[in-house]
Order: sequence, then C-alpha cells, then structure tokens
Amino acid sequence: MLAATDLSLSLSSMPTMISVHWFNWRSVILDACITQMFFIHTFGGVESGVLVAMAFDRFVAIRFPLYYATILTHGVIRNIGAAVLLRSVAAVLPVPFLIKRLPFCHSNILSHAYCLHQDAMKLACADTRVNSIYGLLAVIFIIVLDALILLVSYILILQAVLSIASQEERLKALNTCLSHICAVLLFYVPLIGMTLIHRFGKHLSPIVHTLMANIYLLLPPVLNPVVYSVRTKQIRRRIVRIFCKDRIGP
Repeated sequence: MLAATDLSLSLSSMPTMISVHWFNWRSVILDACITQMFFIHTFGGVESGVLVAMAFDRFVAIRFPLYYATILTHGVIRNIGAAVLLRSVAAVLPVPFLIKRLPFCHSNILSHAYCLHQDAMKLACADTRVNSIYGLLAVIFIIVLDALILLVSYILILQAVLSIASQEERLKALNTCLSHICAVLLFYVPLIGMTLIHRFGKHLSPIVHTLMANIYLLLPPVLNPVVYSVRTKQIRRRIVRIFCKDRIGP
C-alpha cells in the first residue's frame, strides 16, 4: 500500500513538474490545476493513513506475535486500505468545489510547480476564510490526528518491547520498526518544514519555497524503496540474486 501510494503521489505531481522544469511551460488550465490538487491532497492523506496502519501492524507483530496471522488477515488489511482511501477522499472532496467558486483577478503565479490548495487560495481576490477554516479542519482530521495516533502507537510498542525479558529479543523487536520509523520521518519532516516555510518564511527566496515543496513530494517516494530494500531481508536477497544473475549470465 505504501509503494502504491508513493507511486500515485509522484504521478499526480509529475505532469506539471515535468512541463515546468523540462519544457519550461509556465501555464496550467484551472480545471487541470484543481484536478491535480485533489489527487495530491488525497494521496498525501492516504500516505499518512498507511503509515498509521503500518504502526498498528508493528504493534501487533511485537505484542501478539503468535496471533499476528489471525488478527491481520488479508480481509482486514483490505478493509484498512479501503477505510484509509475513503477517509482521505471524503476529507479532500470539498476542496475542488471551494476553490472553483473563488474568482481569480490578480496575479495567478503559483509558488510551486504543482497545485496545492493553500497556494491557489492565496491568489483569489475574494474572502477565503471558508477555504482556510476547512483546510485547517482537514489537516487536523488527517495529519494531526494520524501523528497523535502514531505517537500513541509507538508508546505502546515501546511498552511491549520493554516487557520482553531478553535484551537480544528487545533489540530484534525494535529493529523491525526501523524501516517504518524512517518512512514516518521521510513523510512528516518535509511536510512540517514546508508548512513552517509557508507560515513563517514569506521573506525567504522563492527558490527555498520551491525546493521544500519538491522535497515534500519527491523525497518519500525516492527514499522509501531504498529504506525498505536495505532493511528488509527478503527484498535485499532478491536484489542481490538479480544482480548475481546478471553477472554470471552469458
């Protein structure tokens, strides 16, 4: 689910990023901008939800290892994925309609090479309080809530690890969480950085804003596969096998 979400998030931003950075096309149709905005925010919310689901997976694996296969069945995993997707779609669905109703009569220059709600909202020449309030509520409902759940999950995971008698088993249990912790940091650190720059860095160069926006969308999809390739034994073995085949082949 994480891989599919990363791929979808990259594909959502790729059309305008390629057109701006490779072909120097500097315009986008409003409807295309709104469509891209919907998918970027939706898959951003999905990624946050998937990280929470992965924290639950780690908690079950450490706290109830003998019941892991019976608790997290394929049906349960499908239901979790569907719930995460539906929650994100439901939260982001009003955003295109809230943007569509606004008139744009001044500068229409976006800060980034893709469309975000908070960026497009600033260009409107009308009252945007409804957009601001709804955007804040959506962020609280998805990002802030998920961050709190992740924090509580790792407190419970730490309690479960500390209850293990053997120090070697404790380290082994914590080691299984490292890939997920890296994925959480790769998602939330650029997101928090971009939010702080949007809020307090208005005096900074536009290059800084563009760089942080690109890092927010591109860093997790690029580094998550690397993290899981290095940390997951099965993936690492498969990669080594592929390269060894290429070496000894005719």
